[in-house]
Amino acid sequence: MRAMRILVIARPYTFYGGVESATAGLMRALVARGHDVHRAGPGRQPPTPGVTEHRLPMPPLPSATRGVALALAAATIARRRGWDVVQSHERTLVQDVYRAGEGSHRAYLDATGAPSGRRLHHAMTLALERRVFARTPQIVAISRRGAQEIAERHAVPPARLSVVYNGVDLERFHPRLRLQHRDAARAEARIAADAFIVLFAGSGFERKGLATAIRALAALSDVEARLVVLGRGDASPYRRLAAELAVAARIVWLGARPDIERWYGAADVLALPTRYEPFGNVHLEALASGLPVVTSLVAGGAEVVNDRCGAAIAPDDAGGLATALEKLRARGATDLRDAARAAAEPFTFARQGEALEEVYRRLGRNR
Repeated sequence: MRAMRILVIARPYTFYGGVESATAGLMRALVARGHDVHRAGPGRQPPTPGVTEHRLPMPPLPSATRGVALALAAATIARRRGWDVVQSHERTLVQDVYRAGEGSHRAYLDATGAPSGRRLHHAMTLALERRVFARTPQIVAISRRGAQEIAERHAVPPARLSVVYNGVDLERFHPRLRLQHRDAARAEARIAADAFIVLFAGSGFERKGLATAIRALAALSDVEARLVVLGRGDASPYRRLAAELAVAARIVWLGARPDIERWYGAADVLALPTRYEPFGNVHLEALASGLPVVTSLVAGGAEVVNDRCGAAIAPDDAGGLATALEKLRARGATDLRDAARAAAEPFTFARQGEALEEVYRRLGRNR
């Protein structure tokens, strides 16, 4: 494919945001394929080799209007001449390709229940979303489930809709993490070397299913098993739940951490019983690290988890999660590690970049 001048509209990448940080890997892959890649977004971003940064100034605003302000700011740079492709990872107004990394906000609200607050924020987000799905020439979903959801809820026809899975850094996330970090990380968390550790990694505790993970911990037969929680969120209601279930002493709260790979190395299984998840990169990171995964059937990440390297259960099914964890514990660690790694290896950034080039070709044909 000929070299193209590509503008990617994306928020700054954060160490605790899997999908956001994976954007850097994607842009590096596009640069490696010879493209002139630019990123536009709010905030300061550490430089990515080969990528030109365009900072979008954003005044401090309430959340209800922040999305609209970003869309308007992005439209200014997107309308400049010279871009072969404008690809947005945000709900913006002017783009050739929209990568629906957050799925459908309408579907999210349906899955998590009617909002008790932030009604203006949700109304504005839904309005932007309707425009994005109606007017963007090409929509990229990050899982088959996400594509089906978008097609059904937003009437996006097949000619405008593609599936491009995320990539994962197969060097940063590798089974050798177990040898490098297991003992030291467990010692830091004051967890016994032989304890069975379930890792929960995700910000937005309610949506990601932390309550289900805590109830599953209480249902495990091994009272020495531990749950390690990484991510941002209000932990107070979950600490109360843990106290009610008499498992408070068996949970380690680590908050948002830049060294998540250490905890993949320390854990025995990842549990993410999410209520809504287009495709959390944590699935791929854990599998690439040789860590088996139990997730929910509604997660896009369930599409890469098979019965050799994990399981998928119904959301909110704490008993099903506990049973899946018990079954994985009874299996050989080496076989699980190898199967998990094998499940992740096809998902490279190079493959993601190649798939997006096909979307760009389709865009050119449809223009």
